[in-house]
Amino acid sequence: MTSEVIKVQENEQGEQHVSARELYKGLGIKERFSLWFERYEDMYVNSVDYEGVGLPTPYRKGSSKVQIIQDYSLSVDMAKHIAMMTKTDKGNQIRDYFIEVEKEHKALMNDPRIQMAMGLQSAQFLLDHKDKIIEEMKPKAIFADAVNTSKQSILVGDLAKLISQNGVKIGQNRLFAYMRDNGYLHKSGSQYNRPTQRYIDQGLFEVKESSHTNPDGSTRLTFTTKVTGKGQQYFVNKFLADKNEEK
Repeated sequence: MTSEVIKVQENEQGEQHVSARELYKGLGIKERFSLWFERYEDMYVNSVDYEGVGLPTPYRKGSSKVQIIQDYSLSVDMAKHIAMMTKTDKGNQIRDYFIEVEKEHKALMNDPRIQMAMGLQSAQFLLDHKDKIIEEMKPKAIFADAVNTSKQSILVGDLAKLISQNGVKIGQNRLFAYMRDNGYLHKSGSQYNRPTQRYIDQGLFEVKESSHTNPDGSTRLTFTTKVTGKGQQYFVNKFLADKNEEK
């Protein structure tokens, strides 16, 4: 068992996370926490690689009064990359620690006894909450079936119409802005509005390349972002889930 260097927590889905403030402290960073985190914030995707959380903290040592300060829950991958990018001996030690933690977690999850226990726990949870789960899944399941029967990719504007038809009103421009702000599409430069490689690899997008002949005989290439069937299912379900959470 690897000696604990920084606490790695696990959520209900079995995903491991690290407190940004604990990582900051472990790396021995001298600059203000908010400035340090801002350097990495735009390199990763909010709600995928990290999520803002409030950290209850005493006003001062021994005080009974509590204040909530800003913290972030980081994926182990993000924490590992940040540790590596500090380019210090301490950063390398923490990176190696996270790698060992991941190996131990993977080995544990592959243990048949653990898998059986988790299966029994999941089965009991489903039995206890089956009516609520079935009710919440109805609109998503219906849409998933509809999209899975189609392999055709569509334009972002058509996806906006599809989302609106499923009860969440959104236009093409607002959907493009949402995708840029959340890291699905590039924000600037020659790649503007084209999908990031991460989400192409996940099968949410594809890029259609077209060749056009200019009046002077030269050729120019244009690129069109299209959303795959998997991407359509992903985004409609995501917007539906966000809408349900707001209720």
